[in-house]
Amino acid sequence: MAKKRKAGEGAEEQPEKGKPRRRRWLRRLGITSLVGIAAVLGLWIAANRIPWVGATLADGLRAVVGPGPVAWLQDVAYGVQDRINRWRYKNTKPKTFWDAPAKPPVLEATATKVVTVPPFQPKAFKPPFDKVSTPADGVWVPIVDVKAPKAPPVMHKTMVHPDKTRGFAALAVIAMDPRALDLHLVAGTSEPQSMRVRRADRPGMVPASHRDKLFAAFNGGFKTTHGQYGMMLKGVEYLPPRGYACTFVRFKDGSFAIGTWDKLKKTNAVSSMRFYRQTPPCLVEDGALHKALHYHEYAKGWGATISGDTVIRRSAIGLDKERKVLFYGLGEGMTARSIAVGMRAAGAHWVAELDVNYSYPRFLFYERKDPARPPVATSAIIPGLKYPKDQYVSRPSVRDFFYLTRIGKKTSRLTPPPPPAASSVPAASSAASTSNGSAMDRLATNEE
Repeated sequence: MAKKRKAGEGAEEQPEKGKPRRRRWLRRLGITSLVGIAAVLGLWIAANRIPWVGATLADGLRAVVGPGPVAWLQDVAYGVQDRINRWRYKNTKPKTFWDAPAKPPVLEATATKVVTVPPFQPKAFKPPFDKVSTPADGVWVPIVDVKAPKAPPVMHKTMVHPDKTRGFAALAVIAMDPRALDLHLVAGTSEPQSMRVRRADRPGMVPASHRDKLFAAFNGGFKTTHGQYGMMLKGVEYLPPRGYACTFVRFKDGSFAIGTWDKLKKTNAVSSMRFYRQTPPCLVEDGALHKALHYHEYAKGWGATISGDTVIRRSAIGLDKERKVLFYGLGEGMTARSIAVGMRAAGAHWVAELDVNYSYPRFLFYERKDPARPPVATSAIIPGLKYPKDQYVSRPSVRDFFYLTRIGKKTSRLTPPPPPAASSVPAASSAASTSNGSAMDRLATNEE
């Protein structure tokens, strides 16, 4: 005979049976949450340490959910990272890429049989913010060409901290002498996107004929999806120019210009251009910061689908007032305004932003130790920059890039220039053209 249960006995036993189940469920939920957080954190660390990871994740997500949500997610993540960095480094010394030389080198003029040529020596400058500056800020250090270590330097580097609230925001700037270095633009295998050029006609590498003269290479501009910015190379328009976009131009006479397309096209025929590459609106134009950068530190428009408040690695290209000096800048922890301030402080009168984010900005130096093999990248402008040694040379680049070759003795900067020939370059660019004379004309003939 079944034993009778007392009143309320079943009601007391039921909760006891449910408690272990709830505890197990809560334990599993907690473990799942921790694993999820660890996975997200791991992916974030990988995306900021392994170049291809971040690009692959972002492109994969854009294909599924579109660029908007990805931009929002990146903004949130980089915003959190910036807050952590500001707390982490608030009591530390400003970040440095290298130490200042004990005594800045004094360069001497080079004498030839005909003329004495002044050395290429950018002017030292006062850092914009003393609070976050270092002894290396504003001091130009010559970059030795390993192929000609005793030759007069044609490239210098300096450092500047352009953000008064972020000591960890450091910008490395390189100044280049275009009389001695030839600049080339290469389309990537798929960027910028274009229906006008066959895949077979865009190998995405430094041509074999230029590998023995290769000195350095650096990144190009944004992906097509991030602004549809125009590009023209060898007479072929990959993407049509946008009127408001900042445009870096090399003319057929060898001179350069940076400016808003609608302004440039009024005085320049496209037929006079050897190439152009467009970017977001000019950060600095004719010495003035873009007006939007004056109103708000986090001005939008220079991160494409990534809004301007993102504090990230950024790169830029610039020209001095006379357009005789080329500048390249690569900075960590940069806002659009801070990289503009830093480039202008270093002497750039015209500045266009190039690519951004962890994976793409880079400036690499090359050596060809074995004549039977292609040159390899041996160093970068800043420490800790991740790159494959065969970048841009024997490894095709998906995205466009620039590279620099040494100019031969016949067209070097030591060749005394005869009177300049008539030029179709407008007044905005004529200074560079006339100052370099026919040496620039001969430089232009080296273009592939």
